[in-house]
Amino acid sequence: MLRYKFLLLLTITLNLVSLSSSSPSLAQISLIPQPSEAPLELDLLTKSKGVVITANTINLSGLSTPSLWWAKDSSENKLLDNWIAYPGTKNEVGRVDLIVNQQIWSLLDYLERYNFINRLGSTARRDSYNVRVFNYQKELLGTYTCNFNSSPSNCNIQLNTQYKLRRYQ
Repeated sequence: MLRYKFLLLLTITLNLVSLSSSSPSLAQISLIPQPSEAPLELDLLTKSKGVVITANTINLSGLSTPSLWWAKDSSENKLLDNWIAYPGTKNEVGRVDLIVNQQIWSLLDYLERYNFINRLGSTARRDSYNVRVFNYQKELLGTYTCNFNSSPSNCNIQLNTQYKLRRYQ
């Protein structure tokens, strides 16, 4: 576990170093949109509306976009319970609301939570989706938001720091 955390910290540090070498200006950072303020619609998990995709949606003609099934079936199986993907509109880019198991989430430290959001946010970004992470109490736990109009996309991760600190004995 200690080795895993060291490797995770090293990866994040190397990513930050590579980002700082191409350090975006303050103007570029401010162009990253704020996360959507639309409410989480948990009822869509059981009563899907046409174009909304969830982990329970099956597309008979091929893979649905964004494709998060592999992430759910592999390492995220116990943490990632479900998701709701909303396609983009004229006024807003597509977004995915991830719903996590609060018990598992509470066991993760800050770096593990950051890594989870970064992995799934990177997957969703390939299909031009922003990500919000919630628990079943509809509490916003974190976001991965990108400006898809820039090349490469400028992205920002925000974590709810209320859950950041954990007591060690």
